This record gives sequence, structure tokens and C-alpha cells, in this order.
Amino acid sequence: MAVLDSVDPGAEGVRAEWLAARIRLTNSLVALGTETGGEVTAGLAELDEVRLLLGEVGDPRLRAELSGAIDHNYGLLLMAVGRNEDGVAYFDASIEHKEFALASVPDPVPLLDPYLGTMITRGLAYTRLGDVRKARVDLSHAMDIAEKYELRLQAADVRRPLGSLELRVGDVPAALRLYEESERIYRALDVEVHPLLRLDQAQALLAAGLADEAGRHLDEVLEVMHEQTSTTRELGYAELYRASAALMSDDLELARGYAASARRRMLRWGCQTCVANATIIGLRADVRDALRANEIPPTLTARALRAANGMPMPRLADQAALARMLAIRVELRKGNRKRAGELLARIPRPGRLTTVDYRMLRRLCRAELAVAEGDKSKALAEIRAGLTELDRVRDRMGGLELVSGTALHGRELADLAVKIVLERADAARLFGWTERTRAQSYRYEPVAATDPDLAERVGEVRGLDQAIHQAQHDGHPTAALRAKHAERLREAHRLGWHTGRWGRPRPVAGLAEVGGELGERALVSFASSGDELVAVVVAGGRSELVRLGSAARAAESARMLNIDLDALAPDRLPVPLVQSVLASARKQSERLDAQLIRPLDELIGERSLVVVPTGSLYAVPWGVLPALRSRPVVVAPSATAWLGAERSRMPRARKVVLVRGPGLVGSRGELDKLATHYRTARALTGQAATVKSVLAALDGAKLAHIAAHGAHEPENALFSRLELADGALFAHEMAGLAQPPSQVVFAACELALNRIRPGDEVLGFASALLASGSRTVIAPLSRVGDEAAAAAMDDYHRGLAEGAGPATALAKTIAVDPFRRPFVCLGAG
Repeated sequence: MAVLDSVDPGAEGVRAEWLAARIRLTNSLVALGTETGGEVTAGLAELDEVRLLLGEVGDPRLRAELSGAIDHNYGLLLMAVGRNEDGVAYFDASIEHKEFALASVPDPVPLLDPYLGTMITRGLAYTRLGDVRKARVDLSHAMDIAEKYELRLQAADVRRPLGSLELRVGDVPAALRLYEESERIYRALDVEVHPLLRLDQAQALLAAGLADEAGRHLDEVLEVMHEQTSTTRELGYAELYRASAALMSDDLELARGYAASARRRMLRWGCQTCVANATIIGLRADVRDALRANEIPPTLTARALRAANGMPMPRLADQAALARMLAIRVELRKGNRKRAGELLARIPRPGRLTTVDYRMLRRLCRAELAVAEGDKSKALAEIRAGLTELDRVRDRMGGLELVSGTALHGRELADLAVKIVLERADAARLFGWTERTRAQSYRYEPVAATDPDLAERVGEVRGLDQAIHQAQHDGHPTAALRAKHAERLREAHRLGWHTGRWGRPRPVAGLAEVGGELGERALVSFASSGDELVAVVVAGGRSELVRLGSAARAAESARMLNIDLDALAPDRLPVPLVQSVLASARKQSERLDAQLIRPLDELIGERSLVVVPTGSLYAVPWGVLPALRSRPVVVAPSATAWLGAERSRMPRARKVVLVRGPGLVGSRGELDKLATHYRTARALTGQAATVKSVLAALDGAKLAHIAAHGAHEPENALFSRLELADGALFAHEMAGLAQPPSQVVFAACELALNRIRPGDEVLGFASALLASGSRTVIAPLSRVGDEAAAAAMDDYHRGLAEGAGPATALAKTIAVDPFRRPFVCLGAG
């Protein structure tokens, strides 16, 4: 600017160029200054000042071009402080100026970039204002122009706000797909991916309830931002979203820290909406702490109401309502029902675009008020209505991760329902509510779908696996290969969030329906409320509620038992070590037996069992417990899931597939033994056991036996894997088969393990197969020695060949050597 000021603008032929250069430079500096934390008010003043120079620009086309640029930035600054409606008026003016300029030139392409930029930004402003129709018109028009003129960068740019629009209307898979397409184009053009795209992806994951995934995603983004010593508003957004993820994951201290930092940054550039959102997160963390400890700070209600009353209306009506709802929960805990009712009357009904978080919190407040007033039937009606709303959100999700993640939004509603019915000690009602609130992802009819982009990424991951092994063998460096492998795996994870599709939801199973299907069997459905663990036993046409003591104690025993089983897994351990660990394992199994099974003796008798675990009980290898030795036990994520598996049709084909992966003990001849039971089986071993050949063979099989090393992936359960000749076979690939095998037997480590989400939504290799249509999955819960697995599988398949069902054959198999055969039968038996 100093150089421009040194030029004599009155010199002949210089005035027009000087004016245009000064206007452009001032416009750019204002935009840059605001991006890096400058004062918005000061930026608007500078634009007002430079606007006065426009009257001296004689060329109409140039004047229109410069006017359009100033109006665009003016609208952008207004959006930055939440004044979206005011910003739209300036975008209207900017587009009018730019269309005049476009009409004045023979080749419009050089002027299209700024024109599309304003069209896209106005579409984003309409999205924030909730005007979906106008937003879609602008963004679709921008996309059409970008595609028509093959402007790939602009086509990538427009996909981000289009994704935000889809997110606003609740279509999370569509949003994630658009974000992924945008990122792919940027990478193809070798253009750095904008931080805002990363933040939009995180926001979509939060909307789906995938708090842990969003947290990891944002940690990567924040690391890059801090390395760049970023002070932009994007850093404030990233901290705000990270605070949201931490709150959803129940890491309250982390949530408070990020919310406070985000609030400070946002105050600097005057975004009242962002400041309000950060304030709400801090309040929610404090309220959650207070309600759990039952120690209510005397100023907490006042803080929440002061925050609500200080928010500009109507622009921040939703944020104000959220703050008041937090005050309502505090007042109810303090016993102030009248005050809570008065505040609740001020909470607006949700509109079409209201977030699921707002909807669930409003339902929770209404239910808690009903409980305080002694009307528990009304409370349950509110909870039921809230969960029905959540079902509509879930029905629009894509991959299994998204379907299961939505349960987090209804966690507190579900917990309250269980608490209410437990107080009534009504077994039938508790059964109904636990079925209503747990493992909803297993209700959906599977629809096979293959995404070519995901398949390509997974193929690259496998190829890089092989390249890393080869480089290690040859003594070459692997750092670059590992970095590329990690990046391709991250891309595959993101694609996996939205590529799956699920069909119609099945109805929740009723108690009478389940009881009729059980016949002579018994079903034990575990549930917990706070630290209280209970079981509903369905047997002989009756249902009974049994209280089982501390949930934390059972969880600790299950954890210790699995540690012992892992330690016992290696094939040739020193005898003193085996004796020591075995004594500990017996002790933990007896503790679990005494707490979970013995109190049910009179109800279950000698019946075969269907077990529906909860939380940490998914890690219990039931056949190890003394009272269940030799007893057929089937484990299912819900009675509804068990009923669906039990009634599923067996394939007409009798195809049996035997697979053996690399790196197993070569002398055991496991598949040779199994071949004596299945003389027409197709065996894939050695170099023939590739991912492609195994998947092709498994499709439509009656029975598949897979002996291979495997690993549960807690960070993304659908990427749990089996090691085959050419690399990893991932869970989502088997789940994507047109007709997954009716029965799958995994002689591989840990593949029955599940990641447990809120609402007992379970994800893992085995559970992904069950959700996708397999009827029965046999798999170990912990590590298994190669020789122990081979012996167990020989016994198991002999039992099947003799006519026993899967659960019966497995029970007899486990009883031979329980602590070295920690297998479970999942699905139907």
C-alpha cells in the first residue's frame, strides 16, 4: 500500500490503474486481516472507505468487477459475525455486478472464478439461514457452471457447501460423500485440502454420533494447524468441534478446555453464534458433572439463564433454548418442579431443521419433569417419542458405523427409561425397553453394496502391506511406505463411513414372539442402570427380573479373565506359568459364574441359553463359566437380532469353503482333518488364499471355515482383519458380499471382540457379518494358540458332521479344554 501511495495518481494514464490497484489491494488486505483474527468492524470501515473510490472508475465493466469484489467481502465479513441475512443482500449485489461484467466480455471463463465464489458463499449463507430451497438453487447452479466449463477446482469448492446443506437436512451419508469427492479432486489437482473441509467432515461425524472418530479426525487437523502456527478462525472452529466430540465422549475436562480456548478466539473476531456454542459446551460439561455428583453449585442455574438471556434473538434462539434446558435439568435435581415447568414452557418446539441434539435434550427435559411430577407413564411416552424421532434419523444413515453411532444421541433417554422400569421391577416392560433401545443397527435388512472407490483404496492398502513386508525382507527403508499406507487406510476409513446401505428396518421383537421361538431354551437379557446389573430371564412362557449386584464388579472380573486367557494362549508355556495363570483364570470364571449364572439356576434349569449381554459382558467367554460347561449358549446383540438370525433361511447351496492363511503352524494339518468331514469342500491354502479368491468362494456358502491370523481393530471395527496370502481381508469386505456365508467359523484370534457403543451397539468382524445376513458366527474372544485352535476346530466340525447344531457342537468342544478354547457362538445356534 505504501508503494501505491507513493505513486502520483494524477499522472496521465496512471489514474485508472492506480484506482483499480488500490481497490483490489485494500479489498484483499481486509479479507486477509479478518481471516487472521483482525477486527471485522475495522474491515467493514475500510471497505466503506475504498467504496468511495468506485465513482472515479470510468470503465463500466471494471467498475462492476470491482464493486462485485467489495460487496462479496462485505457480505463475507457480515457472515463471519453471524449476520447471514445482511450478508445475503451484499451477495445479491455482488452477483448482479459480476453478471454485468460477464455479459461484457466475449470469454467468460477468466471471470467465472469470483462469480462462482459468490454464488457458493450465498448458498452457504442460505443454508445457515435454513432456506434449503434457495441454498440448493445457488449451489446446484454453481455446480452446473463448474462442470460445464470443466473448472475442476471450483467443482471441488462447491461440493463442500453442498455437503453442509445435506448435513443441515439430516442426510449425513450424502454430506460425507460430497466432502470425500471434494477432497479427492483437490488431491488429484495437487491442491492443499482446505481446513474447513476437514472441519465439515468432523461436524458430519458428530451429527452421526461418531464422537471418537470425530475426535481422532480433529486431533489430526489441530496438529497440522498448530504446526502452521495458525491463528485463523478455522482454528477456533476446530477447537469448538473438538470440544463437542470430547463432550459426547464424556471427557468433560477436555471439553471444557477446548471450549474455553475456542470461546476466547471467537470473541476476537466477534462471532456471537460461535461464542454461544462454546459457552453451551462449557455449561453442559458443568451440568453433567453436577448431576452425576448430585452436588449442585448454587450459581449454576443463574449462569445458564444469564447465558440464555444474553443471546441475541431470534438469531440465537436455539442456543438460548439449549441453555434454558440445562437450567431446567438443574432445577429438577434441586427439586424446583414449578420453576422447571415455567422454563420448559418457554422452550420452542423443534422445526424442520432443528438438530437431533436439541430434539433429544428437549424430550429428556420433558421426561425428567414428568418423573419429578410422579407421572412415569408420561415420562416413558416422551422417551418413546424421542427414540422414534431418533429412528427417523438412523433410517437415513449409510454405513454400519453411522447406523450404530446415532444411539449416542439417545443415550440419556434410554438410560432414563431403563431406570424407570427397573424401579417398577417389571420384567416384561424392562425386556421391551431394552429391546427398544439396544443394538438397533441389527434391525435393518442388509443390502449388498460395493463402492469402487473404497475397493480401490483397500486394494492400495493391501498392495502397500506387501511392499512394506518386501522392503523389510530386503533391508530397505519403510518410513515412506508406512506413511502412505497410513494415509490410504485413513481414506478407506472415511469412505467406509458412508458407502454402506441398509434396507428396511425390521420391527422390534415382542416378548411373546421371542418366548414362542425359544421353545425349550431360555433367554437371558442383561441390562444395567448406574452400577446395578440385572437380568431378564425368559423361559417356559414366563419372564422374571433378577438383580445381580455391581455392574462394575462383573466388568472387572470379565477384564481380568480375558487377560488370563490371553496369557494362556501360546502353545508351549512353562508348566509353572500355566498353573499360576490357570488358577487366576479359574478364580475369575468362578466369580462371574457366582454373580451372573448361579442366581438364575431356578429359572433356567438345564436349558440351552440365548444370552444378550450388555457393555463389558460382551467380553465374557460363556463356555468357560463352570455352570455353563457343556451347555449350548448362543450370544446375540439383542433378542430382535437373535430372532432374525434364527428365522433366516438356510441357503440351498451346500457349498463348504475351507481357508487357511499364512504364518500358521505348518505341521498341524488342520484343513486336511476338516476335509475328511467335508469331502466336497473347496480348500484355499497357501498362495491360492488371496482376498479376491476367498471372497468369491465365500459368497453364497453354507459354511466357511477360516484358519488365519486375525486382529480386532478398536479404532474402526469394520477394519478388523484376517491375514491372507496377499494381505488383509477386512470385515466390511465380507459384510459386503451379496450372500454372506450362513455359518462362518473363525479359527483366528479376537474376532468375536466388539467395540461397544452407547445403546449396546456392537461393532466388530463377527458382528458385521451378523448384521449383513450371516446366521451364525463362531469365533474366539481372545487369543488362541495355533495347536489349541486346530484341536478345537477338529472337535467342533466332528460334532457338526454328527448332526449337532453349532451351539451344541461348540459347547462340547469348549468343555474339553475351556481356558484354551475361548470361542463363542454368535447369532443363532
